[in-house]
Amino acid sequence: MNLSLAQEKASKVYEFMKRGNAGLIRETANEVDHDPASWGMDIDDWDWNAGVGMIAISDYYEKMQNPEVLEYMAHWIAKNKHQCAKKDHVNYLTPLAIYPDMYLRTKEPYYRETAVEYADWVMANAGRSKDGVFFHGASVSDEVWADTVFMALVFLSRTAKLTANIKIAEQVIRQLLSHLQLLQDEKTGILYHGYHCVGNHHMSGALWTRGNSWVVIGAPIIIETIRDLAEVPKEINTRYKQLVDGILKYQTKNGLWHTVMDRPDFYQETSGSAGNAGGIMKAVRLHLLEPGTMASALKAMEGVITTINPDGAVQGVSGGTPIMPTIDAYGKLTRYPTLYGQGLTLLMLSEYLFQEKARIKSDRVE
Repeated sequence: MNLSLAQEKASKVYEFMKRGNAGLIRETANEVDHDPASWGMDIDDWDWNAGVGMIAISDYYEKMQNPEVLEYMAHWIAKNKHQCAKKDHVNYLTPLAIYPDMYLRTKEPYYRETAVEYADWVMANAGRSKDGVFFHGASVSDEVWADTVFMALVFLSRTAKLTANIKIAEQVIRQLLSHLQLLQDEKTGILYHGYHCVGNHHMSGALWTRGNSWVVIGAPIIIETIRDLAEVPKEINTRYKQLVDGILKYQTKNGLWHTVMDRPDFYQETSGSAGNAGGIMKAVRLHLLEPGTMASALKAMEGVITTINPDGAVQGVSGGTPIMPTIDAYGKLTRYPTLYGQGLTLLMLSEYLFQEKARIKSDRVE
């Protein structure tokens, strides 16, 4: 991959995110599509979709240090913070994941105070199984989803680090391990989308690619954040490696994955492929995976880049996906640009740029 090309693509993906275009309208969506308008490119909707986008933008700033990006984030928060509310659903926590870093960058007390307030509220009030595992929340109580690892635990881990809160850090580690234990198919290493704690089953039974990517990229973010605060058990590292080994068996020749891992008759899906690529890159850097795994991540990145159109829109992204009633329903979701698709792609590109610049700098020193 050419460094300048990656920089160009990252810039265009970021610029497209700021446009705030709407997604589909109900009249042009399939009947299985969920919330296609706000879960498209509506960046001013305080929810998981815009939250993933903002996490990626924050990471892009951290890697590139472009002052305009920091200014944009501050403006976005000022404009949208009134929407932040305490709801028993992890999706509404996602935008808060940028607050700890925003405090470190600006020293504005609002960011720290709000992050601590919400983290404490989650610790005290989040719905949990009888074994203490976070439910995805609200209308999906009794259900544990792979999505929660990214949507809630990234925020909690960053707040724990900011405040040196060992109790929260240890809870994050317990939640990550519990999600892996409940969702991982012991035969393939791949994660099911969800687990029903009352029925004791994996619901639709889908080995959904984007669901796996939330953990493939979320776990190394979490581990890097709090490994100095709480011990990471070997079981997490073992299960994570099994997860990546499992998904790599389903990677296609062009680097991408089908929207359900073991359904080659379904379309290839870009956001999950980008999340897998970015997560593997980060995990290799953190020595959670062997260096040879990087080749698969670079192959996936090459495939993802071919889906970015000249305007910076990431194509081939499936619409917002609750746990579907059947595996076949996953293959019927409409594909259109979304903030989480842009975000996972930007996270991938930012990680690549960070590592490549470090490599070039090291070569020059040598």
